[in-house]
Amino acid sequence: MSNKKMSLLTSPPMILSVGFLIVITIGTCLLMLPASSIKPVSWLQAAFTATSAVTVTGLAVVDTANYTRLGQVIIAFLIQVGGLGFMTFAVFAFMSLQRRLNIAGQKIAREAFADASFGDISSTAKSVIAIALTVELIGFIFLSIFFAKEMPLSEALYSGFFYTISAFNNAGFGLNNDNLMPYAHNYGINITVTSLIIIGGLGFIVLKDLIENRKWSKINVNSKIMLGATAALNIVAFVLFWLLEHNNPNTMGNFPLGDQLIASWFQAITPRTAGFNTVPVEGLTDASTVLTIFLMFIGGGSVSTASGIKVGTFVILLLTTWAFLRQRDHVTIFERRIPDRLVRKSLALISITMMLIFLSVFILSVIEAQHPFEDVLFEVVSALGTVGLTRGLTTRLSSAGEIVIMFMMFAGRLGPLTLAYLIAMPKSTRVNYPETNVLVG
Repeated sequence: MSNKKMSLLTSPPMILSVGFLIVITIGTCLLMLPASSIKPVSWLQAAFTATSAVTVTGLAVVDTANYTRLGQVIIAFLIQVGGLGFMTFAVFAFMSLQRRLNIAGQKIAREAFADASFGDISSTAKSVIAIALTVELIGFIFLSIFFAKEMPLSEALYSGFFYTISAFNNAGFGLNNDNLMPYAHNYGINITVTSLIIIGGLGFIVLKDLIENRKWSKINVNSKIMLGATAALNIVAFVLFWLLEHNNPNTMGNFPLGDQLIASWFQAITPRTAGFNTVPVEGLTDASTVLTIFLMFIGGGSVSTASGIKVGTFVILLLTTWAFLRQRDHVTIFERRIPDRLVRKSLALISITMMLIFLSVFILSVIEAQHPFEDVLFEVVSALGTVGLTRGLTTRLSSAGEIVIMFMMFAGRLGPLTLAYLIAMPKSTRVNYPETNVLVG
């Protein structure tokens, strides 16, 4: 085998891709067990569910209620593995056995942890597990208490367990077709679920930084960007959703003011790759639908349970645009310079994401021509952002359409840039070419 082929097979993107595919395959086989479902499901339906769970998306061609408790626990396990990342478990296992990662293993782990330094990999892996289990335990306790007011204790405990994993990992899987709409007026459930979504979407690097430093002056620039941008996006989206939907009888127009506010808050948070809904998504106004697509496109933080282009990428795009308009040579924030490499990486990520969206929408517009364009666009962005919100198209897709959406969910969780690296392995060069001018704009 040539060195080039060996390099491709052992590259971090390839190993990450194969790892996710193995987990999806195992999950598909487990969901095909007779004991996993009430009514038999096809291999494609099981594969779609497993892909949606591992990629923490939440889109479903089969109602989760059709799966038995065993099937639902399998889905929860797939969500947990997909949300935290199989590499986190792998690195943690290595460290638990007091084994040192070799250079190849460190490269793979570094890819999973978004270029964290080699020395931080062990501490990051352990922190991911500790933070996740702690937050999920707290979320489970609160949700179980609030669900206990709505159902018997045993059902409340099970619902608390399932929704905690689904919310923290930004998966959006519900136990029935109505998702969380029956609890639109339950403030405790709404606040707990949105808190889990926000914490899970901030990113483990940010959470670790906050736990260790605790003061705004001591946390790093990345954490400041994530916290500031997340707060700004959530608040602006909350206000806009209330203004756009408070008179809409198809969503929250008939709610009292307090319920309107909590529903608006929930709708502002959930498109950040969570996928839950407390109001009918297909009932949203056109403006709210566009806003939702925009939020799904951005997503959450790097090294988090969320996907999308990521908040950091979006902020760098805005800063780059501002620097260009101000005729500045460098992109800066908080008196720090953003490296040109990160600027190029951000632009490449956005370009690849846009091309994937365009290609998928084009293909689905051909094979699903009977469905409205806005439903197709919404579905594609939801899949690539691993959000899970839908305007009802998921269950009406053809087999070919389901495969397209499965690929988009996989690409979204793996990361469009990582997928591009997998398709075209980067090659370094020492050749310097003369500059030339190309007309743009």
